[in-house]
Formats: sequence, structure tokens, C-alpha cells
Amino acid sequence: VQLQASGGGLVQTGDSLRLSCAASGRTFSNSAMGWFRQAPGKEREFVSTITGSGGGTRYADFGKGRFIISRDNAKNTLYLQMNSLKPEDTAVYYCAARDSPLTTLTMSTYNYWGQGTLVTVSS
Repeated sequence: VQLQASGGGLVQTGDSLRLSCAASGRTFSNSAMGWFRQAPGKEREFVSTITGSGGGTRYADFGKGRFIISRDNAKNTLYLQMNSLKPEDTAVYYCAARDSPLTTLTMSTYNYWGQGTLVTVSS
């Protein structure tokens, strides 16, 4: 499975940004997908996850009410809409896929990872 994340960039506090993750090499709808992030000097952390069908989603507390995860199985693409961005959202964002349509919050349960896309939020 190959995952290609894109959409990162430099934005200002309060701005919005949509990340995309293009997947190939596996039936996309059979894979739960997740977004994780790693800020400078910090460990990678869970952001959000979505079931293979797209019917179930989960968010880290910092993302609830601001981030929206979605997927288009016809396009083999995962999205993360990020609104009301804050400087503390600055990080490299990674998409990941599981060999299961069910979600988890645990990084070690994700089998495939993209290369990451950098999001920088200026104050």
C-alpha cells in the first residue's frame, strides 16, 4: 500500500487547511484510515481516524469541533479538514492505513504510513 499525503503549508492562526492522502495498492474501503501528527521535539500523536466505510469517526480532544476527517472511496482518497488552526497545530501530519476496516487510536495497529506533510501555523 502506498500513501501520499499532501496539502500542508504555512497558514495564519484561525485559517483553514485541507489535507489529502491518496492511497493505492489495496482495496481502499477495506482499510480504516487515520491521521497522526508529530510536532518538533514531540512524539507522534493520534489526530483522527475513520472506518473503511466512512461511517465511523473518532477524534483527539484537541481536534473535536475543529477537524473533520472524511474519505472518498471512489477516489481512494482520505481528507482532513482543519479549521480554526492554532500555532500548537504546527506539526508534520501523517496518514496511515490499517489492514482492517475498523478504527483504533493506537499507532502500532496501523500497517502503512505516508511520508507526511508539514503544517505550520503562524501566530
